Amino acid sequence: MNAENPASGAYERAPSSVPAGYEANDKFHLDLERYLIEASVLRYWLLGTVAFGLIFGLIVTLLSTALFQAGARIEVSQISANVTDLDPLESEGRVSELQYLNTQYELLESSFMTKRVVEAGNLMRDEEFLDAFALGVDEAPMSRDVEEALLENIAIVPITQSSLIDIQFSSSSPRVSQNITNLWAEEFIAANYEKRFGANIEARNFLLQQIEELRERLALSEKELVDYANANEILVLEAAGSATGSNAATRTLVGADLAALNASLAEAVADRVAAQAALISGNFSNQDPRNQLRAALVLAESELAQLEANFGPEYPELMKKQAQVASLRSSLEGDAQNTLVAEQVRERELRAEVDRIKSQFLNQQDQGIQYGILKREVDTNRQIYEALLQRYRELEASGAGQNNIKLIDRAQLPDEPYAPSLTLNMLIALVASILACGALVYVRVMLSQTVRDPQDVSRRLDLPVLGAIPKVHTDDVIGEIVQASSELSEAYKSMRTNLGFLTPSGAPQALMLTSTVPAEGKSVSSVALAAGFSKLGKKTLLIDADLRNSRLADVLDLKGKRLGGLAALLSSNATIATETTHIDELGFDFIPVGHFPPNPVELLASARLEQIIAEAKNNYDQIIVDGAPLLSLADALEMSRAVDGVLYAIEFDRMKIRAIENSLNRLLSSGAQVYGAIITKLDQHGAAYGYGYGYGYGYGYGESAEKNAAT
Repeated sequence: MNAENPASGAYERAPSSVPAGYEANDKFHLDLERYLIEASVLRYWLLGTVAFGLIFGLIVTLLSTALFQAGARIEVSQISANVTDLDPLESEGRVSELQYLNTQYELLESSFMTKRVVEAGNLMRDEEFLDAFALGVDEAPMSRDVEEALLENIAIVPITQSSLIDIQFSSSSPRVSQNITNLWAEEFIAANYEKRFGANIEARNFLLQQIEELRERLALSEKELVDYANANEILVLEAAGSATGSNAATRTLVGADLAALNASLAEAVADRVAAQAALISGNFSNQDPRNQLRAALVLAESELAQLEANFGPEYPELMKKQAQVASLRSSLEGDAQNTLVAEQVRERELRAEVDRIKSQFLNQQDQGIQYGILKREVDTNRQIYEALLQRYRELEASGAGQNNIKLIDRAQLPDEPYAPSLTLNMLIALVASILACGALVYVRVMLSQTVRDPQDVSRRLDLPVLGAIPKVHTDDVIGEIVQASSELSEAYKSMRTNLGFLTPSGAPQALMLTSTVPAEGKSVSSVALAAGFSKLGKKTLLIDADLRNSRLADVLDLKGKRLGGLAALLSSNATIATETTHIDELGFDFIPVGHFPPNPVELLASARLEQIIAEAKNNYDQIIVDGAPLLSLADALEMSRAVDGVLYAIEFDRMKIRAIENSLNRLLSSGAQVYGAIITKLDQHGAAYGYGYGYGYGYGYGESAEKNAAT
């Protein structure tokens, strides 16, 4: 947004104090206004577009083939529970009613249904159907073409808040529409019945096939288990199973032998230890038969002791008893030694056998892993086989129920065509034409990058519009300015009045006019402003500062007059009085360019320019400077430093806003004070925005005048 600085008179960019809502509404209003104005400019094109659209809609209606539509109605109910109290094959109860209905809608319009209808109605050979859609005229119809014709003309219309569905089919033949509609409904009902209750038969066949395959797999796995056990001499005595039925361990014959031998070995070790202890201590167990021999030895030793006490060593009975005692002792010691040796041999042989059986058992432990894998595979196959067999029996027990989709109303033969509708087609043509017109206006506004709305200057360039100068069509521009009642004169009077409000003391004393490129009307505006201020009684000086391509002297009809001009003032010590001429017709003094110097930028950048402006301020009430265009030149930038402010001239609907922005940024970056913009050569389009003056349109120093107008 823009703000005016009352103290300095300079127009500066500052944050807006206007509420955001108001600002947005104003922008919307201006944009809408621009669209309306563009529509007014294009009104003949828009009217032609609407007329063409209506005529096109009428022609299409007259040339369109009459279409007949037939409709049938079906009811889709939620699937009920299975009456056999057995679990259904699919978990249908979890599907909500809305999802189920949406599924049926999609199925009704699917390729699956088109194929069923084509096949059921033999439509590939139905001449009436083929003629209705102009199929098979030159060659045999393709199945794809027939299916596309069905899909393009079928319509599925659900009845809101109900489970009813209307099936509608359109064609150029009433009978074809009726037949296809009824056939579509009947095939959908039949397909649904097959889907629900034909699944049991398919499932039983599938399960029977799976059972046969699993039976063969079970037999094969059992054979592999037996072959493996035979090949590795694994004799299973019993299988210890867990609660879940998986085999945790298997008792084999080798394992049983190892257990028995280990028990015998333990017994042999105990007997050997007992024999060794008996040999050392001479004590035997109570059941040992050697206890009798030992008792006989004790008795014989007792008798020998009595004989030795009564008789001499040579006594025959004594000698006989000594021989008996020796024999008994020898027998007793021999039996103990033999028993110990026998027990040691027995222990050694049992230990060797245990080691052999243990080795065999360890080998079978490794083989038992593979045996367990094969055994689990047999058990798994058996469990699956039994489960499938049970499921097969359940499916055999389940029976068919009623179809949940019913035909409510069959399609009747349509009496009248439903299309084309003249009212509907004309309405569509009108709406389409209006949309096309809106698009045309929108594109024109969006593609327009020039200043077509004076408010664009405020919105996009942040400059106030100080004047809107109409376009005239006359070569006598000076005459238009002098004539007080002309529209051009009124426009410049209004701009001069606006300049008086720029500062608290009125219009800035020294003002420069510049533009983006030549021929935008800044020079004529400079003349008009100088003439306007002089009419107010102010002593006014107009300086032509375009040192490159100025023809302002020709516009003021100063041809042939010898003038030194601004170039002489800048390059010498000449005074303003010697280089100034008075324009009697317009009432102001004028300093022309004089000769065109080779170094205009250097002359304007010197301190001499500021001295000239300061001297002029002492002698004149108002100074107007006609500066050079800004684009690609630095003349106006140097000149702006010597004046109080700048007015920017913008020709209506000529320059791109981007170019104006670039030039304006250059001017602002140099420190110049830009007070506002002047919109020049405003035509009837610009006047539509509220900038007309009601006196007709002129300022056209137009095509021929542009060659003579000052730049």
